[in-house]
Amino acid sequence: MSDCPCGSGAAFEACCGPIISGETPAPTAEALMRSRYSAFATCAIDHLHDSLAPGTRDDFNFDETRKWAESSTWLGLEIATVEGGGEDDKEGIVEFTASFKQEAGASTHRERGNFKKIDGQWYYVDGKVLGPTTIVKDKKIGRNEPCPCGSGKKFKKCCG
Repeated sequence: MSDCPCGSGAAFEACCGPIISGETPAPTAEALMRSRYSAFATCAIDHLHDSLAPGTRDDFNFDETRKWAESSTWLGLEIATVEGGGEDDKEGIVEFTASFKQEAGASTHRERGNFKKIDGQWYYVDGKVLGPTTIVKDKKIGRNEPCPCGSGKKFKKCCG
């Protein structure tokens, strides 16, 4: 058993595996989002297509999606917020950041994804790509304090 790529801490076989294989429907919008990330990480391209809402699949390119998934090393998924998308809801929004590495280097994809439940099945409808987040300092950082970038250096010797 291996850990699920979605970062849930559960085994793939007990988390996203059954959703990707079609054995179990995603119970929530977040579960579908996690399974879509895991599908990229495991190159389960059919699941990426099939989990798109009907009517939004026309421009899905299997070859390009497979090429992109295979050329990437998937580093992690972070769920920022979830609005609706529960078992009894009809719509949901999941804001997430997917981290991956390609030949050019590490990158992130931040998105606010829209999900819809149709005939008891969750689908990905569309999403809005989000820009980088702005970090707002709560207090002034002293010159001799550790740098907030996490380098381990003093602020004055790093970002200050």
